[in-house]
Amino acid sequence: MGDRWQVEVDRGVCIGSGMCLNHAPQRFRLDTARQSHPAAPESDADEQILAAAEGCPVEAITLTLVASGEVVFPPEE
Repeated sequence: MGDRWQVEVDRGVCIGSGMCLNHAPQRFRLDTARQSHPAAPESDADEQILAAAEGCPVEAITLTLVASGEVVFPPEE
């Protein structure tokens, strides 16, 4: 069985660019205020979700391993 990620969007940081939708249209939604949110709060580890997080211009998307709580993205500085 593969890793599972907790997918979170910091709505205080999200600027509604929609880049997450370009990378993972089935995994993110924009609400009426153009704020992003994950389609599901937990997901199997997925390259499209990682690409969406990496492509977010303000790094509003955080991916965390469900089993351990270890942050997958953004990388620690």
